[in-house]
Amino acid sequence: MLLQARPIIVALTFAFAFAPSSYAHTETSKASSPDAVTRLDAVTIQAYPLARSGDSMAVPAEAIDGSLLVLHREATLGTTLETMTGVRADTFGGGASRPVIRGQTAPRVKVLSDGSELMDASGISPDHAITIEPMLARRIEVLRGPSALLYGGGAVGGVVNVLDDKIPESLPENGLEGFAEVRGVTGSRERAGAFGITAGEGNIAMHVEGAKRRSDDYRVPHWVDSRLKGSGNESSTGSVGLSWIGSRGFAGLAFTKTRSQYGLPGHSHEYEGCHPHGSHLHCGDHDHDHDHDHDDGHDHDDDHDHDDDHDHDHAAPYVRLNSQRIDLRGEYREPFAGIQKIRLRGGLTDYRHEEIDDGEVATTFKNRGEDIRIELEHKPVAGWRGVAGVQGAHSTFSALGVESFLPRTVTRNKGIFLHEEYRLGAWRFELGARQDWQSVKSDSQNASASLRGTSLSAATVWDVSPQYALSLSLARSQRLPNAQELYANGIHLATNTYEMGNADLRAETSHNIDLTLRKHAGDARFSVGVFHNYIKNYIYANTLDRYEDFRLIEYAQRDARFTGIEGEASYRFSPHFTAGVFGDLVHGKLVSHGGNLPRIPAARAGLKATTNWGSWSGSLEAYRIFRQNRVADFESETPGYNMVNIGVSYDGRLGAADYTVYLRATNLFDARAFNHASFLANTAPLPGRRVMLGVRMEY
Repeated sequence: MLLQARPIIVALTFAFAFAPSSYAHTETSKASSPDAVTRLDAVTIQAYPLARSGDSMAVPAEAIDGSLLVLHREATLGTTLETMTGVRADTFGGGASRPVIRGQTAPRVKVLSDGSELMDASGISPDHAITIEPMLARRIEVLRGPSALLYGGGAVGGVVNVLDDKIPESLPENGLEGFAEVRGVTGSRERAGAFGITAGEGNIAMHVEGAKRRSDDYRVPHWVDSRLKGSGNESSTGSVGLSWIGSRGFAGLAFTKTRSQYGLPGHSHEYEGCHPHGSHLHCGDHDHDHDHDHDDGHDHDDDHDHDDDHDHDHAAPYVRLNSQRIDLRGEYREPFAGIQKIRLRGGLTDYRHEEIDDGEVATTFKNRGEDIRIELEHKPVAGWRGVAGVQGAHSTFSALGVESFLPRTVTRNKGIFLHEEYRLGAWRFELGARQDWQSVKSDSQNASASLRGTSLSAATVWDVSPQYALSLSLARSQRLPNAQELYANGIHLATNTYEMGNADLRAETSHNIDLTLRKHAGDARFSVGVFHNYIKNYIYANTLDRYEDFRLIEYAQRDARFTGIEGEASYRFSPHFTAGVFGDLVHGKLVSHGGNLPRIPAARAGLKATTNWGSWSGSLEAYRIFRQNRVADFESETPGYNMVNIGVSYDGRLGAADYTVYLRATNLFDARAFNHASFLANTAPLPGRRVMLGVRMEY
């Protein structure tokens, strides 16, 4: 697909390159206090192409950047975002986690690199890491609602867009700028560092960046051997980018190489011989006549002692990941009459992921993917302003070895989209549409599936007063089944499952309604929203049988509904102190018999406070994760827990450089916590108390 689009790319690159060369510098400012970065209404959401702030969108978008991002960055993307309202993490030890939004994760949550798809293998399994280094992110945006359809009808949960500086979009103010950061974390003995340098002269800018981290198995309170075996993580990322920058746009390329090695907790050799007999498992003495202890559909193991962990004599297996990626980005403002902006994003990824067991390569996952996206923002026509675009992607995925549960597949996607908005007095209206075409071919099964989906959305925002807004959004979107759901057939020890695909799966159709009321100005602010999502032919991993921690799953379709509420409120008591509360709740159920869906996060409620005084700033988060007893068949309950995090930072200046020294303690009271959204909910608890100390310099 990328090769087929090469003439378009060349033409647009030349258009950017021969635009007028006078350069107008756009200044940016650094937030001076925690309150400045937590009040996000002035932050333009770049994933939304019509330059809206988060609070002015039909469903408010959230962004984390500046000193708040520095303080909250973790080793993985999912854990970095999980303190956002409505966002959790699908954790898998210390090396991998994916964002969970409104009870949905990959493939219903898309993760983008500045609008471009990553084309890694994180959507295939929770043990596959997202190939983004949080320490190199400039800002992370989370979108929900109709604007998410710009990136595919399958983005039912939402979109996470990670912005970075690997391709410069503007020249550095004094010809040279950069940053350097180092930090250490107790509990896992993490050592991490990152740097970035941008230099520019004339119309050319170059950026070089890198990051490296190493951590041991993290400590867990009241756990076997005090640490979670297989939770260590070692990674490195390096990137070099080059841009041509003019007064009306830019065009650039970047090459990024990522290497990672991280453990796989919860792995057991005991289940290697398991295989299905029809809809039942056969594991040694266990077959369809075996009387096991799950007659009520639940396993109520509430003490979680886990003194009988399997395979203590085996070293934990680990992943060795290598990814090489080329990014192409460009923007051309006012190229011709009627068009405000042309925006280009593309990527070429060569991904390889080896799972090492007892010193030998057990399974190798490969994915070679190409992605191209072109957006045209038009000037107002009869009061309507909007963006139209095309997108294409091509990927070849294969799994070779012991866990080759997915045959070699070739997936091709094409899409066209349109998003429009219109303002009439205190009202603003949004309309969106997208058409997707997909073909998935399985080489080994000599099978193919060609499907298409149509997605539509409508929303309105009523500015009740200068401080209050009420918004309503409706969306009908279709997600097409992926290769794993269609053609999986084999054992997958990382998630302790035997997976069976279903080549007869159809498109799932989601009908979503969101209602949000918010106050976005003044000392007192709040946002509260309710949503209901009815999904016809919802595709899910249906557990047919279970032996101990091992499950036989088949991808099936039934109607499902997701209902939830998200809210937060804050009050600025003084220029130096702001405090508030937040909470989120989502229920996911199958419609036909009312059964609960698996791995739905438990309800959460808590409070946040920020303070600043001169160069000092501080933050406090305290929240309760409630017990999750709404469990699916063959799923265990998880107990509730309390989480308390505190942070303090100091900003100073040393010569021409600004610096920040920061200290953050997470899980301050050392609670033993189990994440219900994880595949390893009961076997891989979250880390205990950790203290992070870091220094960051910018110049």
